[in-house]
Amino acid sequence: MFTGLIAEVGTVESVDRDEAGARLGIAAALGAELAPGDSVAVAGVCLTAAEPRPDGFVADVMNRTLELTGLGTLAPGSAVNLEPALRAGDRLGGHFVQGHVDAVASVAGVEPDGFARRVRVELPGGLDRYVVARGSIALDGASLTVAGIEGRIVEVSLIPETLQRTTFGAIAPGDAVNVEVDLIARHVERLLGGIAENGT
Repeated sequence: MFTGLIAEVGTVESVDRDEAGARLGIAAALGAELAPGDSVAVAGVCLTAAEPRPDGFVADVMNRTLELTGLGTLAPGSAVNLEPALRAGDRLGGHFVQGHVDAVASVAGVEPDGFARRVRVELPGGLDRYVVARGSIALDGASLTVAGIEGRIVEVSLIPETLQRTTFGAIAPGDAVNVEVDLIARHVERLLGGIAENGT
């Protein structure tokens, strides 16, 4: 479990891919905090640190994850948002993020708004029902507040701190982002569906 508060922007050092999957090498100071087997969110995707080291870590990515997320497009030099798993007693400053990406979405627009920046993302069909204005959404692992929603277009507004501490400082129209909708919304839908089926 994560909070969506990005700890560091890491750099992909290597991508070794074959028919079995991929092995990512990531340079990051965060590696010094990890032990073998620890969970770490890479661009919003929960991975296991197979080989942590003081200046980074290596993680294996199975084919299914490569297909469902944007990790399959990473190349040496790519910047990625990183967050270690939530520990008991840690502050929950964002929202509950599992690192289970729902879809890859496309950035539809980026506009300055004073010191902030408005980013519009077009969600794949069906995901918009889990998003509400002023609710939470995770984009590339970052916990963000939904500033507005119109159909499948979700808008978030990024403050300078977020732009500086995440990969969003370089975000541009056409970029792909990993999306994880609010976990609570999914559970509510399932519960209400069960109530409707039982007629209670």
